[in-house]
Amino acid sequence: MDLSKVLEQLRRELMHLDAAILSLERLQAKAARRGRPPRALAELRRSYTGSAPARRQVRRGPPVE
Repeated sequence: MDLSKVLEQLRRELMHLDAAILSLERLQAKAARRGRPPRALAELRRSYTGSAPARRQVRRGPPVE
């Protein structure tokens, strides 16, 4: 077994673990978000609920009699 190959593989795994830890730390942060969610997040939520959320219809103009 070549020791240099083992060390290279361990360094790659360390980089992957560091990236995963950083991602989880960012998710844990309680930063207040403003504005609309990103399109990917909205699509992900829509896929879990099955359809787009129903929107209220707003009438504009004079009242209908």
